[in-house]
Amino acid sequence: MTTGTSHAHGPRMQFAKAAPEVYKAMISLDATARKGLDPALAELVKTRASQLNHCAFCIDMHTKDARAAGESEERLYLLNAWEEAGDLYTEKEQAALALTEAVTVLTDGFVPDEVYERAAKHFEERELAQLIALILTINAWNRIGVTTRMTPGVYKPNV
Repeated sequence: MTTGTSHAHGPRMQFAKAAPEVYKAMISLDATARKGLDPALAELVKTRASQLNHCAFCIDMHTKDARAAGESEERLYLLNAWEEAGDLYTEKEQAALALTEAVTVLTDGFVPDEVYERAAKHFEERELAQLIALILTINAWNRIGVTTRMTPGVYKPNV
């Protein structure tokens, strides 16, 4: 990763228009991955993965969606330091955030057993599978957003 590089220029392409079938499949995958998960938890996971991937468009989108769903400013502001601000997040949310980080970063190419087991303690198997799918999906969206340089600030939540 290059530091100090500015991305002040506009988007590279409109992905939805350039690859409409892929875009529709991603929308469908995203909707399917969220099923059965707490919407507030889903937005925290999406925001945290987007922070790690430096996807400004997705950070903007998911913090707006989280606020629209009633998420507190304090929890959103401290999400990038959630371990230090642990009292603000439930044990289940902390387990989901730890798994999000492990799957997103894939340190040394794997998800540590203790991180997976922590999540498995708080999520039934089906819900855990949905959480993993949600993490995979937001990571794919982040890569689309970062690669095509989607413009942050234009998203409006559906309230």
